[in-house]
Amino acid sequence: MADPWAREYGEAARLADDVGSMVAERGALPQSGPEATRHASAIRRKITILGTRLESLEGLLARVPPKSITDKELRKRQDMLSSLKSRAKQMAESFNMSTFANREDLLGQTKKTADDISRVAGLDNQGIVGLQRQIIKEQDEGLERLEETVLSTKHIALAVNEELTLHTRLIEDLDDHVDGTNSRLQRVQKRLAVLNKRAKGGCSCMSLLLSVVAIVMLVVIVWLLMKYL
Repeated sequence: MADPWAREYGEAARLADDVGSMVAERGALPQSGPEATRHASAIRRKITILGTRLESLEGLLARVPPKSITDKELRKRQDMLSSLKSRAKQMAESFNMSTFANREDLLGQTKKTADDISRVAGLDNQGIVGLQRQIIKEQDEGLERLEETVLSTKHIALAVNEELTLHTRLIEDLDDHVDGTNSRLQRVQKRLAVLNKRAKGGCSCMSLLLSVVAIVMLVVIVWLLMKYL
């Protein structure tokens, strides 16, 4: 019969290799969009499953009966587990997951307690699979809620942007109307100045004409008086 710890470690190592391959493939995908979102979600789910398997490995290693394996083998397994945990942690940190098994931090929930870790460590393979499915389901629900929040924020941002665009357009139209009104006002002022000059010139001519008429009339009156007196 195969060693349960060795079998579990082999599955965890293959899962870590799978996650590493998916992370490498991520560079070939667009920076955003549905495909990139689904790919990143799949990576996060596998990282969560990997964290659960590593916790199970820790529990199996802690429950090893005394003298069932040598101290050298125990240290070897501890080093292998530590190396795999470090690898998983690096991949998790690249996705802003504070710890590879801390799905709750990613979704804004509380951290696992020591009792939860002990409960996971005490599960058999079937129980671990059930727990993994439950974690995946909860994570999917959390991601759906996060997606709804992002979409709602996006719609609000689009509405605000449309409102700002409308206000900008109205301000630009107002500026155009003000410029047009200012131009018309300047033309009217110029016309008034010309009319004023013409009016002043017309008054001067009229005064001169009246003066001449008055002088002529005065001369005629003097002549008539001299003639008949």
